[in-house]
Amino acid sequence: MAAVNPGFWAGKRVLLTGHTGFKGSWAAIWLTRMDAEVTGVALAPDQTPALFDLAKVADRTRSNFVDLRDPAALDAALGDTAFDLVLHMAAQPIVRTSVEDPIGTFATNVMGAAHLLQALRRQPALMAVLAITSDKVYANNDSGRAFTEGDNLGGKDPYSASKAATEIVVQSFARSFFPSVPVGTSRGGNVIGGGDFSRDRLVADIVRAVRAGESVVLRHPEATRPWQHVLDCLAGYFAHLEALATRPDAPRALNFGPKPGGAEVTVGELATLGVEALGGQPWRHEPDPNSLEAKSLAIDAGLAKSALGFESRIEAPEAVGLTMDWYRRQAAGEDALALCLEQIEGYEARP
Repeated sequence: MAAVNPGFWAGKRVLLTGHTGFKGSWAAIWLTRMDAEVTGVALAPDQTPALFDLAKVADRTRSNFVDLRDPAALDAALGDTAFDLVLHMAAQPIVRTSVEDPIGTFATNVMGAAHLLQALRRQPALMAVLAITSDKVYANNDSGRAFTEGDNLGGKDPYSASKAATEIVVQSFARSFFPSVPVGTSRGGNVIGGGDFSRDRLVADIVRAVRAGESVVLRHPEATRPWQHVLDCLAGYFAHLEALATRPDAPRALNFGPKPGGAEVTVGELATLGVEALGGQPWRHEPDPNSLEAKSLAIDAGLAKSALGFESRIEAPEAVGLTMDWYRRQAAGEDALALCLEQIEGYEARP
């Protein structure tokens, strides 16, 4: 079974928030490759370089730079445009940033989602809406147990709590204002892939350190995360949104992460693989005693397989290899968009 159904997306009018970010740029590239008509709404890129700029994503979409915390600006950007599908990915996604700016994080992640859903109440022909939250929405006691969709929501840091709160906001809008439009949430694992240059993201930190001839600094090399390649994660989101639009029995909340029994890779092991692939210096450990980040995190993606027939296709070591190959070739002068399209085409050809 193919991971993604291009025929479903062809001609669909898709509102994609967060299209200027790392995952959002990959999503815009893939959706437009499948002939979807994509309207993007997001802040301008907040780092240089940015995949959005490198891959000229603005040329493939109707792109709007809008702050979702400003409902009037959002309404003006959407105007009278009608959409079939909505993929809400815009967020403040960094745990350490949320500790530095908790109010801004809650305003963006919680109220931004509420403003978007309020604006969508005026849409006449929506087929489905999918809001992206996080694997960190669960109340995590560092037990190492893989969380399932029915587990309690929580979050000890502002980012995690804001995403758990977003889940509740989405549920409340769905039940109160969208009785005939399926509205769901997808909870993705820790995503890696070419083109991520964000602050305080492991792969981006590795790439910056190698390019500067320095050693990357790790706070928690022993920590485990549900690593998955960006294409696996996006394919899950696309499958979930399609199911919401076409199947009344589609789950409203789904985890997307590594397949059960896959190779578990710690932060230190991933950093070692990345540094070796790029020819950089060994990483070094500098503990952060004030860190609120969980030491162990795992999610159970079994429901996505049983309900949608979807599971990840790329194991963590291969995901690291694909990621570092993207950065190595991009640094050597190859075109960022061509590299993304090559990897998307390769993913689509997988059984």
